[in-house]
Amino acid sequence: MQAEDMESSMESPNLEFEYGDTDTLTAELSELYSYTEEPEFALNRDYFEEDFRSHARGRRWIELTVEEQRAYVMRLLDALEVTDRDKRLKVARAILYLAQGVFDECDTEVDVLHWSRHNVFLLYDMGIFTALLELLSMEIDNSQACSSAVRKPAISLADSTELRVLLSIMYLMVETVRVRTEDDRPEWIAARETFKNELGSPLYNGEPFALLLFTMVTKFCSMNAPHFPMKKVLLLLWKTILFTLGGFEELQEMKVRGRERFNLPPLPEDSIKVVRAMRAASPPASAMELIEQQQQQKRGRRSRRPLVKQDSLDTYNERDPFKNDDARDEEEDPEDTDSGIEGEVDPLDRDVIIQPPPPPPPLRPPTERVNFPKGLPWAPKVREKDIEHFLETSRNKFIGFTLGNDTETLVGLPRPIHESVKTLKQHKYVSIAEVQIKKEEELQQCPMTLGEEEVEETPAEMLYLGMLPNLSQYVIALLKLLLAAAPTSKAKTDSINILADVLPEEMPITVLQSMKLGIDVNRHKEIIVKAISALLLLLLKHFKLNHIYQFEIVSQHLVFANCIPLILKFFNQNIMSYISAKNSICVLDFPHCVVHEMPELTAESLEAGDSNQFCWRNLFSCINLLRILNKLTKWKHSRTMMLVVFKSAPILKRALKVKQAMMQLYVLKLLKIQTKYLGRQWRKSNMKTMSAIYQKVRHRLNDDWAYGNDIDARPWDFQAEECALRESIEKFNSRRYDKNKNGDFTPVDNCLQSVLGQRVDLPEDFHYSYEMWLEREVFSQPIQWEGLLQNP
Repeated sequence: MQAEDMESSMESPNLEFEYGDTDTLTAELSELYSYTEEPEFALNRDYFEEDFRSHARGRRWIELTVEEQRAYVMRLLDALEVTDRDKRLKVARAILYLAQGVFDECDTEVDVLHWSRHNVFLLYDMGIFTALLELLSMEIDNSQACSSAVRKPAISLADSTELRVLLSIMYLMVETVRVRTEDDRPEWIAARETFKNELGSPLYNGEPFALLLFTMVTKFCSMNAPHFPMKKVLLLLWKTILFTLGGFEELQEMKVRGRERFNLPPLPEDSIKVVRAMRAASPPASAMELIEQQQQQKRGRRSRRPLVKQDSLDTYNERDPFKNDDARDEEEDPEDTDSGIEGEVDPLDRDVIIQPPPPPPPLRPPTERVNFPKGLPWAPKVREKDIEHFLETSRNKFIGFTLGNDTETLVGLPRPIHESVKTLKQHKYVSIAEVQIKKEEELQQCPMTLGEEEVEETPAEMLYLGMLPNLSQYVIALLKLLLAAAPTSKAKTDSINILADVLPEEMPITVLQSMKLGIDVNRHKEIIVKAISALLLLLLKHFKLNHIYQFEIVSQHLVFANCIPLILKFFNQNIMSYISAKNSICVLDFPHCVVHEMPELTAESLEAGDSNQFCWRNLFSCINLLRILNKLTKWKHSRTMMLVVFKSAPILKRALKVKQAMMQLYVLKLLKIQTKYLGRQWRKSNMKTMSAIYQKVRHRLNDDWAYGNDIDARPWDFQAEECALRESIEKFNSRRYDKNKNGDFTPVDNCLQSVLGQRVDLPEDFHYSYEMWLEREVFSQPIQWEGLLQNP
């Protein structure tokens, strides 16, 4: 029993998880609805059939021709414009039923998705989205609903009915049109491009559609509209930005095109492919597990078969491609000695180790070498700054003086230095950000001679322009929601209530109802975390590609709003139980629940959950948050020190227990940047983690991360670093976006005739008082004419 307990605590399974922009279409559609909304599916159907019966006379929707369907949608569109609120809601529910795929006429989930897709493109073609947008704007500005919600002691599902219906239709339209399928018709492909351009450009209300949703988020967080269904708003906002700006693969293509535009060499590798090819690693044992292990070994040394050494954090161990076969690590740390459980082997290596007993050294089949990479997964990189620093140090040492930023002159330096510089230059990598910073410096220095900069009207540029005036409010609002949805957050009376669109009007009275609501609430929070983490990551990545200073201002707002400790707080939980959480009831998920007969729910069926070994959305959220943390701290010493101050190393090390290669990579990156600050003792007692960093994270050729001798490890003026960055951002924004930009350089009219000849609009009351003004300000003031002749 004890051995089994220890095995379960030591070894988690390899997670077959494929990271992408989103989960499957079915999963993304099902997450739109809370389980408490389930009765509304039937309500939507009833309102549709009540109206449709009078129009179609006994025929079904799927039997109509496309022209007849268009005529009926036109009728619904006209009915949306009535003044009666209840009638409008009934029509909106009928439209929602169409967007949901007329499920009452379908036999399988595939049929529901097929008809949903067909109907959504039909609705878009008929202009339904624009009509819904007008209704949504009306609901947002509905001060009566806002004031009554503010006064209510408890807000429930009923307070957001109209908003939920409108947002659900819009979400179904955006998500369905966004997803490409193989059987898309040519007119659908054209409609997708049109819709994408419309959402990203300021066609609706003079601003991109995403800004309207951002306004809803800030209004909700300022407690002015507590009835807004925040989960639906955040999901729609995330999918709108994903649709208009593009996902991770589009970002990679844009990066390649951007490098071509700046005449930079191509990327050394496709990062998406490299990460997907990586394999997960066994987590390092905790101190408690090591003690238990040693006790176990002492008790069972005689009676049991010989020990099999468990893999270190990298899954290669004996087959490490980066070491010579016969070379072994001479220095063993406490984690390395006796770190195996008796008879326990990493699942990946069961075919490798021969039992019992293994002959020393273990024989390896010749085919085994083919399965593992022959080198490091990433091409090494070197910055121009690193080459300059290396040459400066070398010249000081061998010649006694430096040549500034000159990286070409190698006179007087010994041969090995020439070789080193040649190697460094081979791996030199210039990023788009460095080119943008250099160009910005030139524009700031020579505003007159370099002329106006041509700014391409990309969707990211238009979004940034719209977000800029209220950027800090948007960022703070998103982080407030993330904090409220985090599982580690304690319920406070003054915190934001994010459960407005999940709590039923009548609270549960049976244990079963309470269990169902509990699962629903947890699921609701997980979906909010998923949407916010994906949204923030997309904004950071797109703004960084569009212009580095746009990325830096968003990053700085996030840092100042305590994003770094918030993410660390999120990870300071039992991350394995969060990733394997079963907060879903499969039989209640859409479209399963509308096609199949509902079975009797019992406490056992609720507890069972799905059969997956992990929850896709939670693992996705964790990776997104780690990526955000990496983006905020990369090359920023002040923020790296925040990781050290908030004691992130043990928190991040615990996250390595999750056996998923991509998640481990981003955890190891965060550990790598702070290793030099953690001290020699930490490095000595965490040699497995250090080894894993070496094998999985990209190498910076002259980065002294593993030793801590680097100049960056010395005391640093952190405040000055952030202030200098802030100054650069403000200069960039004022140069590019100020209405009266370059005020110092506008030409001045020096001609007396033209200045006096200009028409000046005077206020109406000027005519009555100008004589008094002349007398007081001109005639009664003595003029010292001699003063003009004197030298100043």
